[in-house]
Amino acid sequence: MKTVFSLFKNTSAIQNAVYFSPGEECLTAILECIHAATSSLKICVFTISDDRITNALLLAHRKGVKIQLLTDNEKLFDKGSDIRQLAQAGLKVKVDNTSNHMHHKFAIIDHTHVLTGSYNWTRSAALYNHENVLVTSDAHVVASYAEEFNRLWEEMSFYK
Repeated sequence: MKTVFSLFKNTSAIQNAVYFSPGEECLTAILECIHAATSSLKICVFTISDDRITNALLLAHRKGVKIQLLTDNEKLFDKGSDIRQLAQAGLKVKVDNTSNHMHHKFAIIDHTHVLTGSYNWTRSAALYNHENVLVTSDAHVVASYAEEFNRLWEEMSFYK
């Protein structure tokens, strides 16, 4: 799907769509969803190592968007991981405390949209990998992802 991207001003402008990589489509969809958030972002991702995503999250946080981030405990220490930087900036970050990987990749934007797919929030995903992102406002899908996020949020431990 080739799309001309423009930053959404709020979640009502987010389009239900599918995006593919390699290339910038998936990254742009993620950035637009982050920029569109006006009240909350619930993010559940294996890791974040793409500085463009990190910078967008920091900007949203400074604008007052409530951000909750769930991530894998082992990926915190990978070279290039931005999770510790986000936690130090004041984002609420929780990590799994199991020997298994928290391998989800989804975000809930303002309780109205879900962004999900195989796309890792890393620079190499945009450059090399064949991955995908789906954005939907389907209320049933949003509610299901919110239920899973809330369940995991209760299970996981705050990163300190």
